[in-house]
Amino acid sequence: MAAAPVWSVDPRTGKQREQVAVEATAQEVDAAVRAAHAARGALADRAVRSAFLRSAADELEAAKDGLVETADAETALGPVRLTGELARTCYQLRAFADIVDEGAFLDVVIDHPDDTATPPVPDLRRYKVPLGVVAVYSASNFPFAFSVAGGDTASALAAGCPVVVKAHPDHPALSELVAKVLRRAAARHDIPEDVLGLVHGFEAGIELIKHPQIAAAGFTGSVRGGRALFDAAAARPVPIPFHGELGSLNPVVVTEAAAGERAEAIGTGLAGSMTMGVGQFCVKPGLVLAPSGPSGDRLVKSLTEAVSNTDAGVLLDHRMRDNFVAGVAERAQLPDVDSPVTPGAGGEHTVSPGFLTVPAGRLADEGEHDLLLEECFGPVTVVARYDDESEVRAVLSRLPGNLTATVHLSEEETAGQGRGTEILQELTPLAGRVLVNGWPTGVAVAPAQHHGGPYPATTSTSTSVGGTAIERWLRPVAYQNTPEALLPPELRDDNPLGVPRRFNGRLER
Repeated sequence: MAAAPVWSVDPRTGKQREQVAVEATAQEVDAAVRAAHAARGALADRAVRSAFLRSAADELEAAKDGLVETADAETALGPVRLTGELARTCYQLRAFADIVDEGAFLDVVIDHPDDTATPPVPDLRRYKVPLGVVAVYSASNFPFAFSVAGGDTASALAAGCPVVVKAHPDHPALSELVAKVLRRAAARHDIPEDVLGLVHGFEAGIELIKHPQIAAAGFTGSVRGGRALFDAAAARPVPIPFHGELGSLNPVVVTEAAAGERAEAIGTGLAGSMTMGVGQFCVKPGLVLAPSGPSGDRLVKSLTEAVSNTDAGVLLDHRMRDNFVAGVAERAQLPDVDSPVTPGAGGEHTVSPGFLTVPAGRLADEGEHDLLLEECFGPVTVVARYDDESEVRAVLSRLPGNLTATVHLSEEETAGQGRGTEILQELTPLAGRVLVNGWPTGVAVAPAQHHGGPYPATTSTSTSVGGTAIERWLRPVAYQNTPEALLPPELRDDNPLGVPRRFNGRLER
C-alpha cells in the first residue's frame, strides 16, 4: 500500500496547495529515531551545542521572509503575528544557549567524605545527564514557537538530547523548511543532520511514542490526542516521561468591587484577550465569573460592544472550524444560556467571535451545563454571573487543572483588604500561573515563567516555556568514591569548566 501524500492546505479556502511529503512508514520512523540516537554523542560538548542553538537562531532569521510567507499560507495567522512568533522562537533558542553556557542546569552537587556524620558520608558527586532521543509533537496554533524549532526542541537540544519531531498536519511545508534550517545550522558545527528528525502522519506519531529508543516526549494539543499518547508512553515495556499540554479553561474571577471600579475596562480587555489570534491561544480566558448586579451589567455591555466590533477570522483548519461551530451551538442551546453576541460561522471559511452568559448557579452542581466547563477552541468565552461569593467558590471547586487563573481586584483589594488574598488561595491550586488585574494571553519567555498546571492542563509538573523547561529532558546521576581521573569534568574538584555548583554544602558561582 502506497504511503499517503502530505499536502499543504490553505485554511482561507480549504484547498490543497502542494504535496509536501508522504506519511512516514514504521520503517522510516525507526530509521529516523535510530539515526538520532546515533547522533547523540555530537551534542556532548556544551560549547558545541550552545553554538548550534545560536546558529539555528541566526539561520531562522536569515530565512525569515520565506518562512513567514509559508507559515501564513498554511495557518492564516498573518505576517505580523508570525514575524513576532519567529522572533520569539529565535530569542528562545539563544536563551537556551545562554543556559547551556552557564551550566547551572546541571545541578552539580559535590560532597567530600565525612566520617563524623551519622551515618558516615562517602565521596558523592551528583549532576544531571540527558535522557536520550526526545519525541516532539508539534502544536497547530504556534507553527514556530511550539513546533519544529519551538520550545520543546530547543530545550531538548540544550539538554543534549537529539529530537525527532512529528510535524503537525496544519503546517507541513513550514515544518520541512524549518527542519532544513536547523539541519543546516547543525552542519555548521559538524553535528550530524540526523540530530533533528522529522516525520509526518498520524500513524507515524503512534510509532514514534512506541519506539524503544525514544526516551521522553513533549506534546501540545488536545486532551483526547494527548491522553492517548500519554497512556501509550506509560504502557510501554519501559515507560517514559510524557510532558503533555492538553487543554485549559483559564478561569477569570472579577470581584464585585473591581467591576464597580472599572467594569468597562475589564469588558474591553476581556474581549481583546478572548479574540486574540481568533481565540486560538492555549491561555484564552474561557470562563469568567462576573457579578450579577449593575456593575456586572456594565461589564457585559462593554464586552458586547467590543466583541461586536471584532471581525470574523479564519481558524487554523476546517476541522477546527466545524468543531467550533458545532461546539458553540450545543452550548448556546442549554437552558438559561444567553448569547449577547452569538458566536459561530462568519462565512464559508471564517468564524465570528461571541460569548455566552449563564447564571453561575447552573455550574455549581454536576449536570448538562458541565459542557460550559470544557475548553472550546476558538473566539468564545462563557460569562457566569454570580449572586454571591458562595457561588464563586462552588464553581471554582468544580474546575479541572488549568494553565492560568486570573482575578480582577479593586484598588482596596490589591492592598490586602477584602477577599483578595482569599481568592488567590482559591485559585492557586487550579493553575500553574496566577494573574492579578491582567489577561493570560501572552506567555513571556523568562527564567521565572511557568507554563503548565494540574491535569489536564499538563501531564507533569514541569513547564514548557522558560529556562527550567530544560529539566524535563535530564535525569540525576550520583558517583560514589569515584577517582578524580574517571569523573566527568563537571564533577572534578578543580571545576575546569567553571560550572555553578554546591561544594561541601556551599553554593559556588
